[in-house]
Parts: sequence; structure tokens; C-alpha cells
Amino acid sequence: MATSRSLLLLLLPLLLLLLAVPLHASDDDLDYLIDNADDIPANDPDGWLQEGSPDDDDDDLFHQDQAHDLPPVDETHVVVLSTANFSDFLAARRHVMVEFYAPWCAHCQALAPDYAAAAAELVHLAHEVALAKVDATEDTDLAQKYDVQGFPTILFFIDGVPKDYNGARTKEAIVSWINKKLGPGVHNITTVDEAEKILTGEDKVVLAVLDSLSGAHSNEIAAASRLEDAVNFYQTSDPDVAKLFHIDPAANRPSLVLLKKEDEEKLTFYGTVLTKSEITLSISLFLLFMRGLVVGYNILYHADGQFKASAIADFVSANKLPLVITLTQETAPSIFDNPIKKQILLFVVANESSKFLPTFKEAAKSFKGKLLFVFVERDNEEVGEPVSNYFGITGQETTVLAYTGNEDARKFFLDGEMSVENIKRFAENFLEEKLTPFYKSEPVPESNKGDVKIVVGKNLDQIVLDESKDALLEIYAPWCGHCQALEPTYNKLGKHLRGIGSLVIAKMDGTTNEHPRAKPDGFPTILFYPAGKKSFDPIVFEGDRTVVEMYKFIKKHASIPFKLTRPATKTEDGQSSASTKGERSSGTNLKDEL
Repeated sequence: MATSRSLLLLLLPLLLLLLAVPLHASDDDLDYLIDNADDIPANDPDGWLQEGSPDDDDDDLFHQDQAHDLPPVDETHVVVLSTANFSDFLAARRHVMVEFYAPWCAHCQALAPDYAAAAAELVHLAHEVALAKVDATEDTDLAQKYDVQGFPTILFFIDGVPKDYNGARTKEAIVSWINKKLGPGVHNITTVDEAEKILTGEDKVVLAVLDSLSGAHSNEIAAASRLEDAVNFYQTSDPDVAKLFHIDPAANRPSLVLLKKEDEEKLTFYGTVLTKSEITLSISLFLLFMRGLVVGYNILYHADGQFKASAIADFVSANKLPLVITLTQETAPSIFDNPIKKQILLFVVANESSKFLPTFKEAAKSFKGKLLFVFVERDNEEVGEPVSNYFGITGQETTVLAYTGNEDARKFFLDGEMSVENIKRFAENFLEEKLTPFYKSEPVPESNKGDVKIVVGKNLDQIVLDESKDALLEIYAPWCGHCQALEPTYNKLGKHLRGIGSLVIAKMDGTTNEHPRAKPDGFPTILFYPAGKKSFDPIVFEGDRTVVEMYKFIKKHASIPFKLTRPATKTEDGQSSASTKGERSSGTNLKDEL
């Protein structure tokens, strides 16, 4: 007992000392910023409620503080999925729509009532379809597996195969789209008359030749048809119908072919107009998907004998488009969501298109299934002009450009004449990664002495990727309301952090400048590049856009420790002194940022 008391007496001073020491060391600079940053209140972190803030008419802006005012949603018929039950649930049901959401996402909150209402309306079809949701912030492995890039992401699974839902986010649109998916996806052709009407009346069709119009192979065709919206699927067991579709009736079954024809307007442009009776003879065959071979036709794809819905749908998606696709609002999704990501684009004014398009089409023939060839009417105000501006194309000169797709976003320009051989050589070098990418850049500014440094494509290496300095970079768009609201806060951050030699606060106009190490994911995008680690991907800032929060983010990730250089203040005797932690100026509103 005496020993215990002695030990307690020895430990008591130590315990009292520990209680006297704060659990977290105070950050004088952080306290100073809380008092002096003049930040926006925490309940308005992005500044949308500031008087005079610009509106962003292009975005569906939902203030975070408004989420608390939303009425409760009855989600009785929406199934909650997680990593634990996801696979089993999909395996037990043929059709499942899944919303990947984030609890804080205003767009997800806005969708919730319509999504729940759609689930309730379809409850009588519960044996056929279910509507479910996954919290992607909790089940990150699922979100990563299905490449969830934003919220909400809605996928429709058919026999476990996902398809993007890109329709309107309303109850009516969701119900209508699902009902179409549940309907008969494949149609039977039993007579030659039916076949002739289809061939002469449709631009592109898929036909499967089967031994039976029901059973496993028919089910695969039906499932594939529900994964592909833009093409009608047919099946037959009639040898005369097969012959009309250019399939050898004696070929091994199942056989499947995608046939396409250009419409009369395009046929007129590219060559002689065909009469109605000649159309079936001029149909372009792009694939014979089958277990056997069809004599006399080029097989562009063969799935190792796997007659499966996913393989059929992938083939149709990759080959349904014409040899050269005209970019319009309607065709844009089929171009940029295509499994073939790499593109060759021709930019030409409308009145000169007939001069260059035949050459472009001829070159495209060698790259079917490898590249998408796209025609952009550059003087079209709705599509051509904004797309030209995006790629940095100015003036009226005809331009050919190679593009790696939205994920990589590298582009390359064709040099030399617009000939078939030159375009083919350019495309081959593009596929073989032999070209040098082009990046847009404004001129380097003559003077760059502000608190926030101006970065352009040509000087980003020198300013942001300088290994001796930590750097914060905002990538903005001049028209973006979010960026306009952020600007005064970002300028204040630069002002408070000026004078720190190891730290750079910078910004770049992402609409006129590009760099492979600074890719925006929307505007504004704020990236941090730690000193000595510039070969690694930058760290994305995703917190509240306030001076205090951005300072805390920088302080956390900076490789080089730093202290603020505070402005001098006048004391009662007229002497200058630095601000200290304990000073609180009268009238200063302490911001509740922590």
C-alpha cells in the first residue's frame, strides 16, 4: 500500500503538467487568419450568398444550406446497396438501376424525390426491375470499380452488365426509359417481305441468324439490344432472309451481322445516288459476328466463339457510326462516349466541305474500328465554333487534328497537305504514339509581380513545377460564376501569404492555356504541388473555398515549413510592432471556421 502511495505522489506532478499542456499546439498564423481573413461565413462556403456575386446560369446551383430545407423523401422502394450485398443483389435480378451518390451532393438531393417516385411507380414490376442506390463516399471500391467520376452517376445493369443512364433526372423520364428496356428488345423476321421493308427503311440494323427464335442465343440477342439504344435488333431462322442480309444460309449458327447504309443525302455527297432497288446491294458490311465464317465478307471482329450480350453490344457500339461522323448535338454522345476514344477531326467551313470530305473519308477506310473520324463544320455557331475554340483553332483554315479523348485530352495537328496518304500517315503515327502533342498557351506576361502569379501554358514549368517551391494553382474559366465568386477570396489568400519565398500562389485561365501536369476537372480546379515532389500528381483541394481552409490545406501539404509575414501595426506610443496571437481588433467578427 505504501508503495502505491509513493508511486502516486511521484506521478501526480507529471499528471498536473500534462493537464496544463494543450492537447493541440496552437497555430499563431491560423489564429491571425481567422481574425483577419474576412472570410465568408461557414454556412456559405462558396460565396453564393455574397451581395453582388455573379450568377452562373449554366450550372444548376443548389446551395448546401438549402439541403436542410428539403422535405423528407419516402425511399421505401429504393434498395440500399453496399459492397456487402451488391454482387448478390445483382446476381439475383436481371435488371437493376443503381444510383451512385454522395450525401453532400446537391444534385443527388434534388434527384432523390424523383428517383424514389420512379421506384414506387415501378414497384408492380419488382420481379423484373429494381431501383437501388450506393453511397459512393462509403463504398469507394464499388465507385472505383464502375468508374464513378461525378455525382450522381446512374447505371442500368442488365444481367450484371452496366450501361450509363444519360436521360433526364425526372420520375417520368426514368420510368419511360426503364419500360423501354423491359419491352421486347429483339424482333422476329419470318418472311422475305418483312426483311426487304427493314433493309430499305432503316439506316442500320443488326440481324442474328439462329436455329431457333427462342432459347439461350435469342436471350443473348435480346439482352444485347437493351444495352444499345440506337440500333434495332432482329432475328430469323429463315435461310432466304439470311441470304437477303448477305449471310450464307449454310454458315454455322448463331451468326450475327451489322449492316449500315448511308442516307441519300450522304450518298449524294460521296458518290452516285442509288435507286431504291439498288440500296440493298450497296449496304456496307462492317462485321460478321459468328461462330463460323461467312464467305466473301470481311470479318472485322470475332469474339472467340462467345455469343454473349456484352460482346455483341460492344461491337455494335463501336461500329454503328458512319465512316465519317458529322459532329452535332445529337451525335456528340455517340462520339465522346464511344469505346473507341481516339479521334481524327476535320475542321472545315461549310462551303468548302465538299472539297475535303471525300479525301478525309477515303483515309478513314483504313482505320475502321481503330479511330473515329469526325467532321466539324467550324462555322456552325451551335457546335462548330465552340468546339473549335476548345481546341484552340482560330481563323478559317482547314485543319486536321488528332485527339486522344476526354480522359487524356492530348491533341496533335496535321502538318502538310490534305492528301489521303498524308492523313493516313498522320493517323498511323498517332496510333503508334509518334506525334508531339500541342498545348494552348497565352503569351508569357511581361510583368508578373502580383501576389497571385499569372501562369500560362508556356511558363507553368518555371513557376508551378519549380522543385524548390510549394505551389498552389487555381485553374479557372472567365465565364464561370464559381470562379468569379472565388476571385476576391483567392486574392486575399495571395495577399496574406505574400513574402513567403518558398510558396507560390498562382492562377491559370484554363480556357486559353493547357499543360499536361495541370488538367482541370471542371472550374475552378485548385491543385497543390509540394516542393520536391513535382513528378507526382498534384493534390486536389476539395474543401470550403475560404482563406482559412485553403491556408490549412497548404500548411498540411507543404514540404517547406513557413510562417506568415504579418503587416506591422502601430502601438500607443507610435512605434511599429508585428501583430501577435492575442490581439483582437475591435469590431472584427471571429469566423467560425474550425
